[in-house]
Amino acid sequence: MTVMEFFGCAFLAFGPPLAMFTFTIAKDPIRIIILIASAFFWLLSLLISSLWWFIVVPLKSKLAFGLVFSVFFQEIFRFLIYKLLQKAEVGLKKVTDADTQITNSKHVLAYVSGMGFGVMSGAFSLVNVLADAVGPATMGLKGGSDLFFITSAAFTLCMILLHTFWGVIFFSAADNRNYLQIVWVVGSHLTVSCLTLMNSQMWYAATLIPSYIILLINGSIAFSVVGGSLRSLGASMYLKERRHISENGQSLTVD
Repeated sequence: MTVMEFFGCAFLAFGPPLAMFTFTIAKDPIRIIILIASAFFWLLSLLISSLWWFIVVPLKSKLAFGLVFSVFFQEIFRFLIYKLLQKAEVGLKKVTDADTQITNSKHVLAYVSGMGFGVMSGAFSLVNVLADAVGPATMGLKGGSDLFFITSAAFTLCMILLHTFWGVIFFSAADNRNYLQIVWVVGSHLTVSCLTLMNSQMWYAATLIPSYIILLINGSIAFSVVGGSLRSLGASMYLKERRHISENGQSLTVD
């Protein structure tokens, strides 16, 4: 049973990101390099957060203190990876094909960078939980909740997708000097992170429901900043349907 719970939580948290990586990143080596670089920058933000927590001795017992500064450090390093990619854009154009989208669309850079942040964040937040999920004990004893594992996996998925959307919104806002969107990214990141403080009281619904609402809002904003609209989405679905009908018609004709 513990092994089933382990794989269930692992696939819930990392299944959709793995699919996104497979279909949108894995085939392009430049995107993989950017993903790894972004993940490394997230690790650097974690290192700085840890050093800050270690230096400020009187506030070590205050979890909220470390959490707030961790969010700020993550957003600072998101800005640093943005500046780095901006400086490296000329070099990327030289080593990539003329038809590649990685340099023609800055939104692709933002998407891959956000995915790198999210995957590394998710790995660090869930790896210890998954290790405990294997057993030999199970959650729920001595007043613990048996929803802990599934809640942790669902929230990890939420954070991975949020980091992806935050990357798209942040990069676009930095390019267009839209400070309101930058404030929104930092503010929503801080809000979602602070919601996790309620997990100590096992108020999991109070954490997950608002977090997924914020996820939907950020997804809508990210969709909008890359030029998406309901009209374009409908047109894309229509073209795919026509292409599918055309391909089926050709196959029937051949038969």
